[in-house]
Amino acid sequence: MSLRLERSETETGWVAAAAALWIERLRANRRLRMCLPAGLTPVRLYAAMIQAVKEGRVSFAEAEVFLLDEFGGLAPDDPGRCENMLRRFLLDHIDVPAERVHVPDVDAPDAATTCAEFQRRIGDGLDLVILGLGGNGHVGMNEPGTPPDAPTHRAALHAETVTASARYLAHDRFPTWGVTVGLGPLLAGREVWLLANGASKAKVVRRIREEPPGVESPASWFSRHPNCRLFLDAAAAGEDAGSVETASSG
Repeated sequence: MSLRLERSETETGWVAAAAALWIERLRANRRLRMCLPAGLTPVRLYAAMIQAVKEGRVSFAEAEVFLLDEFGGLAPDDPGRCENMLRRFLLDHIDVPAERVHVPDVDAPDAATTCAEFQRRIGDGLDLVILGLGGNGHVGMNEPGTPPDAPTHRAALHAETVTASARYLAHDRFPTWGVTVGLGPLLAGREVWLLANGASKAKVVRRIREEPPGVESPASWFSRHPNCRLFLDAAAAGEDAGSVETASSG
């Protein structure tokens, strides 16, 4: 298994480790092409990167950002839209140019065209893919059953994911579909980071670490990625947390 573990006792520890590595990557490649998630898991990591930009330690001025996924059926100004969350927690506070931020147009009438256009923009691939882990093993909106070569596509959300979306919304009109970068381009990313925090993620973490990959848990395919790191705290590591060693940075 090529999966590299970055384990800390607390969320604060892995956030600091991930932020330090992210700064290194941007300094080494100012035109870094990144796929970034919305949601709550990366919020503290984004806050660390905002602080680094404010202090002049790093810049996103030449970088490129691709939104990992977007809910369909929500109003453009809904705070629960993935784009709006990413802007609120990161993009509005860093120096990335607007034209270098790419978001799938879920409001367009033809989802197939939207997906094909977004896939075209990804083009030669992504330098850094950052993913949170869903409780059922989904990454982005690649739900269980998604094949590992799936392109950017329109996805029907599983009931668990629909229920989980409530935490982002101020109403009960939960989204049932979305557009997501597929497992194919995510697995083709040159470097992938999986983020897991809290005991609710222990089951999916154990699946990635100990079991063969399969469509039942899309995140499990990343255990075979040649350059993948799993950032987790003790709770997400589960019962065997004490046996997990923190990998060195690099």
